[in-house]
Amino acid sequence: MTELPHWLRRRPLSADVLFAVGLVLVDVLFTLLTPREFWPRQLPVAVGWSVLCAAPVAVRRVATWWAVGAAVLTLLLPALVGYGPATQSIAFVVLTYTMAANRPTRPAILAALALWLPVAALNVLVPPTGVFEVSPAFLVLNNLLVGVVSFSVGRAVHARRASTEALRERARVAEANQRSLAEQAVADERRRIARELHDVVAHHVSVMGVLATGARRVLRRDPDSADEAIATIEDTSRSTLREMRRLLDVLRTDEPAAELAPQPGLAGIESLVEQVREAGLPVTLTVAGTPGPLEEGVTLTVYRIVQEALTNALQHAGPATAQVTLTFGDVSLDVEVTDTGRGPGLDTPDRIGHGLVGMRERVGLYGGVLRTGRRPGGGFQVSATLPMDQLASGAGTRHGRSVA
Repeated sequence: MTELPHWLRRRPLSADVLFAVGLVLVDVLFTLLTPREFWPRQLPVAVGWSVLCAAPVAVRRVATWWAVGAAVLTLLLPALVGYGPATQSIAFVVLTYTMAANRPTRPAILAALALWLPVAALNVLVPPTGVFEVSPAFLVLNNLLVGVVSFSVGRAVHARRASTEALRERARVAEANQRSLAEQAVADERRRIARELHDVVAHHVSVMGVLATGARRVLRRDPDSADEAIATIEDTSRSTLREMRRLLDVLRTDEPAAELAPQPGLAGIESLVEQVREAGLPVTLTVAGTPGPLEEGVTLTVYRIVQEALTNALQHAGPATAQVTLTFGDVSLDVEVTDTGRGPGLDTPDRIGHGLVGMRERVGLYGGVLRTGRRPGGGFQVSATLPMDQLASGAGTRHGRSVA
Protein backbone atom coordinates (compact mmCIF):
# COMPACT_ATOMS: atom_id res chain seq x y z
CA MET A 1 0.00 0.00 0.00
CA THR A 2 2.88 2.38 0.69
CA GLU A 3 4.13 1.98 -2.89
CA LEU A 4 0.93 3.37 -4.46
CA PRO A 5 1.45 7.03 -3.36
CA HIS A 6 5.04 6.91 -4.63
CA TRP A 7 3.87 5.45 -7.94
CA LEU A 8 1.25 8.19 -8.34
CA ARG A 9 3.74 10.88 -7.34
CA ARG A 10 6.12 9.77 -10.09
CA ARG A 11 3.30 9.71 -12.69
CA PRO A 12 1.24 12.92 -12.35
CA LEU A 13 -0.75 12.32 -15.55
CA SER A 14 -1.90 8.87 -14.39
CA ALA A 15 -2.80 10.26 -10.97
CA ASP A 16 -4.85 13.10 -12.48
CA VAL A 17 -6.66 10.74 -14.86
CA LEU A 18 -7.64 8.57 -11.90
CA PHE A 19 -8.76 11.71 -10.06
CA ALA A 20 -10.96 12.77 -13.00
CA VAL A 21 -12.46 9.27 -13.19
CA GLY A 22 -13.23 9.49 -9.50
CA LEU A 23 -15.00 12.82 -9.98
CA VAL A 24 -17.18 11.33 -12.72
CA LEU A 25 -18.05 8.31 -10.57
CA VAL A 26 -19.01 10.60 -7.65
CA ASP A 27 -21.18 12.69 -9.99
CA VAL A 28 -22.94 9.57 -11.28
CA LEU A 29 -23.41 8.28 -7.75
CA PHE A 30 -25.02 11.52 -6.56
CA THR A 31 -27.26 11.56 -9.63
CA LEU A 32 -28.45 8.04 -8.89
CA LEU A 33 -29.11 8.94 -5.24
CA THR A 34 -31.36 11.88 -6.11
CA PRO A 35 -35.08 11.38 -6.74
CA ARG A 36 -35.78 10.11 -10.20
CA GLU A 37 -37.75 13.21 -11.24
CA PHE A 38 -34.51 15.25 -10.90
CA TRP A 39 -32.53 12.96 -13.19
CA PRO A 40 -31.43 14.22 -16.60
CA ARG A 41 -33.63 13.13 -19.47
CA GLN A 42 -30.91 10.95 -21.00
CA LEU A 43 -28.59 9.55 -18.33
CA PRO A 44 -25.85 8.19 -20.69
CA VAL A 45 -25.63 11.58 -22.39
CA ALA A 46 -25.37 13.27 -18.99
CA VAL A 47 -22.53 10.92 -18.06
CA GLY A 48 -20.78 11.87 -21.31
CA TRP A 49 -21.08 15.58 -20.49
CA SER A 50 -19.73 14.85 -17.01
CA VAL A 51 -16.69 13.11 -18.50
CA LEU A 52 -16.15 16.07 -20.83
CA CYS A 53 -16.24 18.56 -17.94
CA ALA A 54 -13.85 16.41 -15.89
CA ALA A 55 -11.34 16.05 -18.75
CA PRO A 56 -9.49 19.31 -17.92
CA VAL A 57 -8.71 17.87 -14.47
CA ALA A 58 -6.91 14.92 -16.12
CA VAL A 59 -4.37 17.24 -17.78
CA ARG A 60 -4.16 19.92 -15.09
CA ARG A 61 -0.44 19.38 -14.39
CA VAL A 62 0.89 18.38 -17.81
CA ALA A 63 -0.97 21.05 -19.83
CA THR A 64 -2.26 23.53 -17.27
CA TRP A 65 -3.21 26.45 -19.52
CA TRP A 66 -4.92 24.12 -22.00
CA ALA A 67 -6.91 22.71 -19.09
CA VAL A 68 -7.95 26.22 -18.03
CA GLY A 69 -9.09 27.07 -21.56
CA ALA A 70 -11.01 23.80 -21.91
CA ALA A 71 -12.77 24.39 -18.58
CA VAL A 72 -13.88 27.86 -19.67
CA LEU A 73 -15.27 26.40 -22.88
CA THR A 74 -17.43 23.99 -20.88
CA LEU A 75 -19.40 27.03 -19.69
CA LEU A 76 -21.29 26.80 -22.98
CA LEU A 77 -22.94 23.56 -21.83
CA PRO A 78 -25.78 25.21 -19.86
CA ALA A 79 -26.75 27.16 -22.97
CA LEU A 80 -26.59 24.00 -25.12
CA VAL A 81 -28.15 21.34 -22.92
CA GLY A 82 -29.83 23.39 -20.23
CA TYR A 83 -27.74 22.22 -17.27
CA GLY A 84 -24.14 21.81 -16.12
CA PRO A 85 -22.73 18.64 -14.54
CA ALA A 86 -21.35 18.74 -11.02
CA THR A 87 -17.90 17.89 -12.37
CA GLN A 88 -17.89 21.31 -14.08
CA SER A 89 -17.91 23.25 -10.80
CA ILE A 90 -15.42 20.87 -9.19
CA ALA A 91 -13.08 21.21 -12.19
CA PHE A 92 -13.03 25.00 -11.74
CA VAL A 93 -12.15 24.62 -8.06
CA VAL A 94 -9.42 22.04 -8.77
CA LEU A 95 -7.85 24.09 -11.56
CA THR A 96 -7.83 27.24 -9.43
CA TYR A 97 -6.12 25.36 -6.62
CA THR A 98 -3.63 23.72 -9.02
CA MET A 99 -2.52 27.03 -10.52
CA ALA A 100 -2.26 28.72 -7.12
CA ALA A 101 -0.29 25.84 -5.60
CA ASN A 102 2.15 25.20 -8.45
CA ARG A 103 2.66 28.50 -10.25
CA PRO A 104 4.03 31.93 -9.29
CA THR A 105 1.66 34.61 -8.08
CA ARG A 106 1.00 36.44 -11.35
CA PRO A 107 0.12 33.36 -13.50
CA ALA A 108 -1.99 32.01 -10.64
CA ILE A 109 -4.01 35.25 -10.41
CA LEU A 110 -4.45 35.39 -14.19
CA ALA A 111 -5.72 31.81 -14.25
CA ALA A 112 -8.15 32.48 -11.40
CA LEU A 113 -9.53 35.55 -13.19
CA ALA A 114 -9.78 33.63 -16.48
CA LEU A 115 -11.79 30.92 -14.73
CA TRP A 116 -14.13 32.83 -12.46
CA LEU A 117 -14.89 36.10 -14.29
CA PRO A 118 -16.67 34.24 -17.13
CA VAL A 119 -18.62 32.32 -14.48
CA ALA A 120 -19.75 35.58 -12.86
CA ALA A 121 -20.64 37.10 -16.24
CA LEU A 122 -22.64 34.01 -17.19
CA ASN A 123 -24.54 34.09 -13.90
CA VAL A 124 -25.57 37.70 -14.56
CA LEU A 125 -26.37 37.35 -18.27
CA VAL A 126 -27.92 33.87 -18.25
CA PRO A 127 -29.33 33.17 -14.77
CA PRO A 128 -29.94 29.45 -14.20
CA THR A 129 -33.53 28.29 -14.01
CA GLY A 130 -34.77 25.34 -12.05
CA VAL A 131 -36.49 24.26 -8.89
CA PHE A 132 -34.50 26.58 -6.67
CA GLU A 133 -34.74 30.20 -7.73
CA VAL A 134 -31.80 32.31 -6.56
CA SER A 135 -30.79 35.82 -7.51
CA PRO A 136 -27.85 36.42 -9.84
CA ALA A 137 -26.12 38.48 -7.13
CA PHE A 138 -26.18 35.50 -4.78
CA LEU A 139 -24.73 33.24 -7.48
CA VAL A 140 -21.97 35.71 -8.31
CA LEU A 141 -21.07 36.17 -4.65
CA ASN A 142 -21.14 32.43 -4.03
CA ASN A 143 -18.91 31.61 -7.01
CA LEU A 144 -16.45 34.38 -6.21
CA LEU A 145 -16.25 33.14 -2.63
CA VAL A 146 -15.52 29.61 -3.84
CA GLY A 147 -12.86 30.94 -6.19
CA VAL A 148 -11.19 33.03 -3.48
CA VAL A 149 -11.14 30.10 -1.07
CA SER A 150 -9.68 27.77 -3.71
CA PHE A 151 -7.03 30.31 -4.62
CA SER A 152 -6.15 31.01 -0.97
CA VAL A 153 -5.76 27.32 -0.16
CA GLY A 154 -3.53 26.86 -3.19
CA ARG A 155 -1.31 29.81 -2.23
CA ALA A 156 -1.04 28.50 1.32
CA VAL A 157 0.14 25.15 -0.03
CA HIS A 158 2.57 26.94 -2.36
CA ALA A 159 4.03 28.91 0.56
CA ARG A 160 4.28 25.75 2.64
CA ARG A 161 6.16 23.94 -0.11
CA ALA A 162 8.52 26.88 -0.60
CA SER A 163 9.19 27.06 3.13
CA THR A 164 9.81 23.31 3.32
CA GLU A 165 12.16 23.43 0.33
CA ALA A 166 14.04 26.37 1.86
CA LEU A 167 14.42 24.50 5.14
CA ARG A 168 15.57 21.40 3.29
CA GLU A 169 18.13 23.39 1.32
CA ARG A 170 19.30 25.14 4.47
CA ALA A 171 19.71 21.77 6.19
CA ARG A 172 21.66 20.44 3.20
CA VAL A 173 23.98 23.45 3.19
CA ALA A 174 24.44 23.22 6.95
CA GLU A 175 25.25 19.53 6.68
CA ALA A 176 27.74 20.21 3.89
CA ASN A 177 29.35 22.99 5.93
CA GLN A 178 29.50 20.76 8.98
CA ARG A 179 31.09 18.00 6.94
CA SER A 180 33.57 20.46 5.45
CA LEU A 181 34.47 21.82 8.89
CA ALA A 182 34.90 18.30 10.24
CA GLU A 183 37.14 17.34 7.32
CA GLN A 184 39.12 20.54 7.77
CA ALA A 185 39.54 19.84 11.47
CA VAL A 186 40.74 16.31 10.73
CA ALA A 187 43.15 17.61 8.08
CA ASP A 188 44.52 20.26 10.46
CA GLU A 189 45.01 17.66 13.18
CA ARG A 190 46.77 15.33 10.77
CA ARG A 191 49.10 18.12 9.69
CA ARG A 192 49.89 18.91 13.30
CA ILE A 193 50.63 15.27 14.07
CA ALA A 194 52.69 14.99 10.88
CA ARG A 195 54.78 18.01 11.90
CA GLU A 196 55.40 16.51 15.33
CA LEU A 197 56.33 13.12 13.89
CA HIS A 198 58.55 14.83 11.34
CA ASP A 199 60.44 16.56 14.14
CA VAL A 200 60.83 13.23 15.97
CA VAL A 201 62.09 11.45 12.85
CA ALA A 202 64.47 14.31 12.01
CA HIS A 203 65.85 14.20 15.56
CA HIS A 204 66.40 10.45 15.40
CA VAL A 205 68.12 10.69 12.03
CA SER A 206 70.39 13.45 13.34
CA VAL A 207 71.25 11.32 16.37
CA MET A 208 72.10 8.37 14.12
CA GLY A 209 74.35 10.57 12.03
CA VAL A 210 76.22 11.85 15.09
CA LEU A 211 76.56 8.35 16.56
CA ALA A 212 77.76 6.93 13.25
CA THR A 213 80.42 9.61 13.01
CA GLY A 214 81.58 8.96 16.57
CA ALA A 215 81.60 5.17 16.06
CA ARG A 216 83.72 5.52 12.92
CA ARG A 217 86.26 7.68 14.75
CA VAL A 218 86.67 5.42 17.80
CA LEU A 219 86.26 2.08 16.01
CA ARG A 220 89.98 1.18 16.06
CA ARG A 221 91.02 2.54 19.43
CA ASP A 222 87.87 1.78 21.44
CA PRO A 223 85.85 -1.07 19.90
CA ASP A 224 83.56 -1.34 22.94
CA SER A 225 82.44 2.29 22.64
CA ALA A 226 81.97 1.85 18.92
CA ASP A 227 79.89 -1.27 19.50
CA GLU A 228 77.73 0.59 22.00
CA ALA A 229 77.24 3.47 19.56
CA ILE A 230 76.30 1.06 16.77
CA ALA A 231 73.78 -0.68 19.07
CA THR A 232 72.25 2.70 19.85
CA ILE A 233 72.10 3.44 16.12
CA GLU A 234 70.32 0.12 15.61
CA ASP A 235 67.68 0.89 18.25
CA THR A 236 67.26 4.44 17.01
CA SER A 237 66.83 3.29 13.41
CA ARG A 238 64.09 0.87 14.43
CA SER A 239 62.34 3.59 16.39
CA THR A 240 62.72 5.95 13.43
CA LEU A 241 61.23 3.36 11.10
CA ARG A 242 58.21 2.97 13.38
CA GLU A 243 57.71 6.73 13.57
CA MET A 244 58.07 7.00 9.80
CA ARG A 245 55.35 4.41 9.33
CA ARG A 246 53.11 6.34 11.69
CA LEU A 247 53.86 9.51 9.74
CA LEU A 248 52.87 7.84 6.48
CA ASP A 249 49.71 6.47 8.10
CA VAL A 250 48.73 10.00 9.09
CA LEU A 251 49.41 11.38 5.63
CA ARG A 252 47.80 8.52 3.69
CA THR A 253 44.72 7.69 5.76
CA ASP A 254 42.32 8.54 2.92
CA GLU A 255 44.45 7.02 0.16
CA PRO A 256 44.21 3.43 -1.11
CA ALA A 257 46.73 0.93 0.09
CA ALA A 258 50.06 1.28 -1.65
CA GLU A 259 51.10 -1.34 -4.15
CA LEU A 260 53.75 -3.80 -3.06
CA ALA A 261 55.60 -3.65 -6.40
CA PRO A 262 58.87 -1.67 -6.37
CA GLN A 263 58.69 1.92 -7.56
CA PRO A 264 59.88 2.52 -11.13
CA GLY A 265 63.19 4.20 -11.85
CA LEU A 266 65.55 4.88 -14.74
CA ALA A 267 65.32 1.29 -15.93
CA GLY A 268 61.56 1.68 -16.40
CA ILE A 269 61.80 4.69 -18.73
CA GLU A 270 62.63 2.54 -21.75
CA SER A 271 59.59 0.31 -21.21
CA LEU A 272 57.48 3.44 -20.61
CA VAL A 273 58.59 4.87 -23.95
CA GLU A 274 57.73 1.58 -25.64
CA GLN A 275 54.24 1.64 -24.12
CA VAL A 276 53.65 5.16 -25.40
CA ARG A 277 54.80 4.10 -28.88
CA GLU A 278 52.29 1.25 -28.84
CA ALA A 279 49.60 3.75 -27.78
CA GLY A 280 50.15 5.69 -31.01
CA LEU A 281 52.74 8.40 -30.23
CA PRO A 282 56.16 7.91 -31.88
CA VAL A 283 58.79 8.57 -29.19
CA THR A 284 62.57 8.70 -29.39
CA LEU A 285 64.70 8.18 -26.27
CA THR A 286 68.19 9.66 -26.06
CA VAL A 287 70.54 9.18 -23.10
CA ALA A 288 73.72 11.26 -22.85
CA GLY A 289 76.31 10.56 -20.19
CA THR A 290 76.51 7.78 -17.63
CA PRO A 291 74.19 7.72 -14.64
CA GLY A 292 76.06 7.79 -11.37
CA PRO A 293 74.82 6.52 -8.02
CA LEU A 294 71.44 8.16 -7.50
CA GLU A 295 68.89 7.91 -4.73
CA GLU A 296 65.73 5.96 -5.47
CA GLY A 297 63.67 9.09 -4.93
CA VAL A 298 65.64 10.87 -7.66
CA THR A 299 65.18 8.07 -10.20
CA LEU A 300 61.47 7.95 -9.34
CA THR A 301 61.23 11.73 -9.90
CA VAL A 302 62.86 11.42 -13.33
CA TYR A 303 60.49 8.60 -14.26
CA ARG A 304 57.40 10.55 -13.14
CA ILE A 305 58.47 13.63 -15.12
CA VAL A 306 58.84 11.60 -18.29
CA GLN A 307 55.61 9.71 -17.60
CA GLU A 308 53.54 12.85 -17.03
CA ALA A 309 55.00 14.70 -20.01
CA LEU A 310 54.41 11.78 -22.38
CA THR A 311 50.89 11.27 -21.04
CA ASN A 312 50.05 14.92 -21.71
CA ALA A 313 51.53 14.68 -25.21
CA LEU A 314 49.55 11.52 -25.92
CA GLN A 315 46.29 13.16 -24.79
CA HIS A 316 46.66 16.70 -26.15
CA ALA A 317 49.34 16.84 -28.85
CA GLY A 318 47.30 15.14 -31.59
CA PRO A 319 49.24 13.75 -34.57
CA ALA A 320 52.81 14.38 -33.46
CA THR A 321 56.14 12.88 -32.44
CA ALA A 322 57.94 13.16 -29.11
CA GLN A 323 61.55 13.24 -27.99
CA VAL A 324 62.84 12.25 -24.53
CA THR A 325 66.38 13.32 -23.65
CA LEU A 326 68.22 12.42 -20.43
CA THR A 327 71.58 14.14 -19.87
CA PHE A 328 73.78 13.02 -16.96
CA GLY A 329 76.50 15.59 -16.37
CA ASP A 330 78.92 16.39 -13.58
CA VAL A 331 76.92 19.44 -12.48
CA SER A 332 73.31 18.56 -13.21
CA LEU A 333 70.89 15.95 -14.46
CA ASP A 334 68.73 17.32 -17.28
CA VAL A 335 65.41 15.83 -18.36
CA GLU A 336 63.72 17.14 -21.48
CA VAL A 337 60.52 15.94 -23.13
CA THR A 338 59.33 17.70 -26.27
CA ASP A 339 56.62 17.05 -28.83
CA THR A 340 55.66 18.48 -32.20
CA GLY A 341 51.92 18.59 -31.52
CA ARG A 342 49.55 21.50 -31.47
CA GLY A 343 50.21 22.32 -27.81
CA PRO A 344 47.88 24.61 -25.80
CA GLY A 345 45.32 26.64 -27.75
CA LEU A 346 46.35 30.14 -28.73
CA ASP A 347 43.04 31.57 -27.54
CA THR A 348 43.44 30.30 -23.99
CA PRO A 349 46.23 31.06 -21.53
CA ASP A 350 48.51 28.31 -20.33
CA ARG A 351 47.07 26.53 -17.38
CA ILE A 352 49.05 24.30 -15.03
CA GLY A 353 47.26 21.07 -14.29
CA HIS A 354 47.66 18.75 -11.32
CA GLY A 355 50.32 16.69 -13.15
CA LEU A 356 52.56 19.72 -13.78
CA VAL A 357 52.07 20.85 -10.20
CA GLY A 358 53.19 17.40 -9.03
CA MET A 359 56.27 17.56 -11.25
CA ARG A 360 57.14 21.01 -9.96
CA GLU A 361 56.88 19.79 -6.36
CA ARG A 362 59.09 16.75 -7.06
CA VAL A 363 61.74 18.84 -8.82
CA GLY A 364 61.68 21.53 -6.13
CA LEU A 365 62.22 18.86 -3.48
CA TYR A 366 65.71 18.27 -4.88
CA GLY A 367 66.52 21.94 -5.46
CA GLY A 368 65.86 21.74 -9.21
CA VAL A 369 64.11 23.92 -11.76
CA LEU A 370 61.13 22.90 -13.95
CA ARG A 371 60.27 24.74 -17.15
CA THR A 372 57.12 24.10 -19.21
CA GLY A 373 55.58 25.89 -22.16
CA ARG A 374 55.24 26.17 -25.91
CA ARG A 375 58.20 25.56 -28.13
CA PRO A 376 59.22 28.29 -30.59
CA GLY A 377 58.73 25.92 -33.53
CA GLY A 378 55.44 24.53 -32.29
CA GLY A 379 54.55 21.85 -29.81
CA PHE A 380 55.15 21.68 -26.08
CA GLN A 381 58.24 21.28 -23.94
CA VAL A 382 58.86 20.02 -20.41
CA SER A 383 62.41 20.30 -19.08
CA ALA A 384 63.84 19.82 -15.60
CA THR A 385 67.31 20.49 -14.24
CA LEU A 386 68.39 18.74 -11.05
CA PRO A 387 71.70 19.73 -9.40
CA MET A 388 74.02 16.76 -9.00
CA ASP A 389 75.38 17.88 -5.64
CA GLN A 390 71.99 17.00 -4.09
CA LEU A 391 71.29 13.84 -6.08
CA ALA A 392 74.17 11.48 -5.34
CA SER A 393 73.31 8.51 -3.16
CA GLY A 394 74.58 9.12 0.34
CA ALA A 395 74.75 12.88 -0.07
CA GLY A 396 73.97 15.00 2.97
CA THR A 397 70.43 16.16 3.57
CA ARG A 398 69.64 19.52 1.98
CA HIS A 399 66.55 21.62 1.70
CA GLY A 400 65.05 21.85 -1.77
CA ARG A 401 63.88 25.23 -3.01
CA SER A 402 60.45 25.88 -4.40
CA VAL A 403 60.46 27.11 -7.98
CA ALA A 404 57.65 29.20 -9.36
